[in-house]
Formats: sequence, C-alpha cells, structure tokens
Amino acid sequence: MSEKISTPKDMKKEILRGIRATLLSCGSATKVELSEKLGISFPTITKFIHQMEEAGELLTLGLDESSGGRRAQRYAYNPDYQLSVALFLERTETQYTIYNSMGEVKEKGISPGFLLDGIETLAEQIESLIKRFPRIGSLAFGVPGSVNGGRIIYIPGYEKYHDFDLKDHFETRFKLPVVVENDMNAAVLGYYDKMDVQDNPSLVYLYFGQNGPGAGILVNGNVVRGSTSFSGEVSFVPLYDRRNFQQAITYVEGTNAAINEADRIDAVSRLIASLTAILNPNAVIFNRDEVNDRLLTAISARSASYISKEHLPKLTASDWQEDYLNGLKRLGLNLLISADH
Repeated sequence: MSEKISTPKDMKKEILRGIRATLLSCGSATKVELSEKLGISFPTITKFIHQMEEAGELLTLGLDESSGGRRAQRYAYNPDYQLSVALFLERTETQYTIYNSMGEVKEKGISPGFLLDGIETLAEQIESLIKRFPRIGSLAFGVPGSVNGGRIIYIPGYEKYHDFDLKDHFETRFKLPVVVENDMNAAVLGYYDKMDVQDNPSLVYLYFGQNGPGAGILVNGNVVRGSTSFSGEVSFVPLYDRRNFQQAITYVEGTNAAINEADRIDAVSRLIASLTAILNPNAVIFNRDEVNDRLLTAISARSASYISKEHLPKLTASDWQEDYLNGLKRLGLNLLISADH
C-alpha cells in the first residue's frame, strides 16, 4: 500500500509546527540547529525563518559566539505573537482565560453562565474579547457534555446546545481554529500534563459537579473517548438493581450533597471497583472541593470489600478548575502552534 502523499499545505503546516514547538521547548535555536533537529534542509528552514521573522512571529537574540566560521543568528519564539482563549461553560458561570503561547495569562474573568442563554450570547462575549485582544488566534471550549468532533451530542439540561456543532459554528463565524472538549476529558488531560512521569499512566478523573457525575478516562497517556464519544458518562452505570450511579448519590429531592454518608460512599466504592476490574487505572482523582482525607480513606476501605486491595488505584484529590483550565490551555496552544500561517 502506498503512503499518503502530503499536500504542500500539509507540509507547510508541519514545518511551521516543528519550528514553533522546537523554539518553545528549547527556548532558542539557530537555523542550523533547527535544520538538524527537524530533519529539514537548511534552505527550507531559512525560507520559513525569514517569513516568520518578517511577520513578527520570531525574536532575534543576537549572534552566537564564533566557532571559526560565520557567526549564527539565534532565534526565539515571540510568545505574544498570538493568544488563545480557554472558556469553560457551567450552569451558573463561564470562566475564561486569555494566555500567550508560553501559557502566560493575559486576562482571566468570570461571566454569567451562557449554557442557559444560548449561542448568540456566547458569541457576543467572544466578539468582545477579540475586539480587546485582536491577536487571539484560537478558541478552546469546555462543556459539561459529550462531544464528537466539535459537535455536542449529549448535554442534559441545556437543549440550546444539544446536537450543536460548536466548533464549526465558531470557526465559520470568527475564522479561527476552535477545539471543543468535554470538561472531564480536559481535566484529566490537564492533570496528566502537570505530572512528572516517565511512563504513560492510566487515570480516571471523577467529578460530581453542577451537572451530575462525569469522568475523564486516560489510558496509557491517551484520552478514551469511545466509539460514539460517550465514554465517561458514569451516571448511567447500573450499580444497583433499581438505581444507577447518579441515582445512588443523589437525594430524592434531586440535590447533590457532599459524599458524607455510608450509602453514597458505597456507590462511589462500587464504581471504583468496576473501574478497577475493567481498566485497572493507576489512580482515581477527585475534585478536592468534594472530598477530604477521611472520605478518601473510607472509600478506599469500602472499595477493598469488593475487589482485592492490591489491584485498587491510588485515590487522590486535585484542584478541578485548575486541571480543567490547564487541559483547555494545552488544547488551545496545540491549535496555535499547528496553524498554517
């Protein structure tokens, strides 16, 4: 079978991505160093460096010390050349952060929740941000629902967004690259991104939240989305004869409370036992605002009554909002360095 031949546009995009990623990770490089690291001819690197420098995308750091020949110019990436916006949408509020290609925050704020207001209100918010920060080059949205290729396929309670292609809508409207991600997938990516690990662990991030329980699942360093992008909707797991997981942790009147009674600890422990038997993850991460050390100890002990303790994952807590935002930032930065201009 013959390999697929890349188009000139694909090749240009790949070269630009390589130069940006190398400069951002290394801090600086000469054209010779870039040519060697990327395996791209010196004349091609020179051509791209010239175009990027002319556009203001690169900074010149001066000439290297001479090693006997002509002194080489050293280049760094201009972190403020383009900015990205990360927005995560919840029922009561929408948090946004504007940051540069080094992840440095330029502005962050909280707006009213747009999930109940609808698409146009959200679009107006984006327009106001772009007007104030014209160098915005990508948008990253996090939503409390299942997402398939930018289309929101399941988002209970927010009918205006159900079966809506948020990615296509905003890419068409703003002519910017857009990524739309499930909140828990973004959170587990963000948590993984800050880990100092040599291998690729398997993780489950469990959250109860404003919109019912959900999970982000990462196996061997990769997010598990499933055949229809429905992975992580743990509220449907039938833990008892007449109750699924969401019903088991929710009071009759429908209000979620802290996990502080035996039946709810049992429900979470059964879910962890099920995840252990199916995925055998290294760790299950909780939102630190929803658990404490005493609860984690109780959940761990109860889980051991369903499955051998030696196979159980480590239970830990983390800052969910920080992880969520970090995951969205990572996705938005990936769009910036992958742009073909």
